[in-house]
Amino acid sequence: MKITLQYIKYCISALALVALNQTVKAQTESDALMIPKNYFCAAGLYTHNSWNHYWEGTFRRENLNLGTVSSNVYALGGNYGLSNRINVLFMAPYVKTNVSAGTLRGQQGFQDISLAVKWMAVKEELGTGLLSLHAILSGSIPVGNYQADYLPLSIGMRSKNIALRGLLNYQVGRFFVAGAGQYMRRDNITIDRDAYYTTEMHYTNQVAMPNMTNFLFSTGYRSLKFNAEATLTHMNTIGGFDITKNNMPFPSNNMEATAVGGIFKYMFQNIQGLEFTAGGSWVLHGRNYGQNLGVFGGVYYVFSTKKDKSEK
Repeated sequence: MKITLQYIKYCISALALVALNQTVKAQTESDALMIPKNYFCAAGLYTHNSWNHYWEGTFRRENLNLGTVSSNVYALGGNYGLSNRINVLFMAPYVKTNVSAGTLRGQQGFQDISLAVKWMAVKEELGTGLLSLHAILSGSIPVGNYQADYLPLSIGMRSKNIALRGLLNYQVGRFFVAGAGQYMRRDNITIDRDAYYTTEMHYTNQVAMPNMTNFLFSTGYRSLKFNAEATLTHMNTIGGFDITKNNMPFPSNNMEATAVGGIFKYMFQNIQGLEFTAGGSWVLHGRNYGQNLGVFGGVYYVFSTKKDKSEK
């Protein structure tokens, strides 16, 4: 079987399911597409995030001791078609953080390696369109020796996570609408101090991390050459506490963010298997969260891992 443009577009959507690139990570989880059996998609991704205002609880403010907080994320990933209905995905990001003012210094290093299994449970014609339902089981573990208790400059939370996502997609012609919901269970983390204060004193180095939910709505246009979509996402921790006045964030804060975004993909016709994608997101409202502007770009290459009999 030869690679066609039909197969290229399956790559980015699935890979983004396991990317942990802060607010951008949810931007393409709306795609209900699968890479075919015995095909592999290799990906290189770059994301830039920055903010100079944040919500301290529900109060939006700035902090001149921080200036602009930014991060650069470089990630490598892959997506393999175990079957036409089951895909296996992985991603490993390298993160660098920075501030433009004050005395704090950013971190850099490998963050958390992620693995996911995506299953297309239902694919049926409904009316004039096609309805599909997917289930995605994902997890991540920290691989870098970074400090989680260094927000907002930490490169991650150092929590072992497992998540289950349901994705419903309906497409008529080249236009689609999709919705998704995810529940993530986060394990406790260990920090480099023996006591800390949330709403009460804790005489331990163990921090109980609140679990999380993530919801997404998207709509857009898909073709063999060009894809464009708009997204609306909302994430929220189940529990946690607010940042106290003029204090630093803490890993178990109650974090909430609502963001809008856009994604554009182009599939090269003269180079089989090659795709370019770009997009961005903007946090409209949050709680104990930075008002982040994120932009990203990626290059993807799809190829068959099994030699076509016709080529022998």
